[in-house]
Amino acid sequence: MNAGEGNLLLKLARESIAESFGGPKVVKPPKSGFLDQPGAVFVTLRDPQGELRGCIGSIQAHRRLFDDLTHNAKAAAFDDPRMRPVTPEELGSLHIEVSVLSELEPLEVSDEEDALRKMRPGVDGIELSALGRRAVFIPKMWEQLPEPREFLYSLKRKAGLPNQWVQGTRLRRFTAESFGEPEKS
Repeated sequence: MNAGEGNLLLKLARESIAESFGGPKVVKPPKSGFLDQPGAVFVTLRDPQGELRGCIGSIQAHRRLFDDLTHNAKAAAFDDPRMRPVTPEELGSLHIEVSVLSELEPLEVSDEEDALRKMRPGVDGIELSALGRRAVFIPKMWEQLPEPREFLYSLKRKAGLPNQWVQGTRLRRFTAESFGEPEKS
C-alpha cells in the first residue's frame, strides 16, 4: 500500500467513529478498488498522552477491506472490553493507527527456545494458541516489548496461559503495514 492509501484508511476510520456520533454516513470513495479486496485490519486508538483507548481487529481477511476497516474502527472506539467507550468530546484528540495484516502462516516450533529463535522482532505479529485459548500481538507491539522472551511471556499472559511452555502450543505469524495519523501538538 502507498501513503495515499494509508491516509485514506485513516480518514475512513475517523469518519466511521464520527458517524456513530451523528456524522455523515461513511461511503467508499470512487476509484478506491483496493478497498473492495479482502482484508484484515487492526485499528488502534490512543489518547493525547499515548495511552491505549481501544484496539480491535481481524487477523484473517473475511470481508472486504472497507467493511473490516469501518467495523473495527467503531469496535475499537466502543467495544474494546478493556476500555470505556470513546466520547464525542475526545474524538478530536485521539490518535488513530491502522494496521493492514498479511495472511497468517504457521510458525513451526518444537519448544519455547525454538520459538524465541524463529520470531522476528519488529517484523512478526504472532498468534499463539494452546489449551483452547488464543492471543494475538500485532508487529507494533515490539515497540513496547522489544525482547522476544518478554514478548512471548506477555502473549501467553494475555491468553491466560501459564508462563511455562505448554505442549501443543501453536504459533502463526503475519506482517502488517501500519499507518498512523500525524502526532497532534
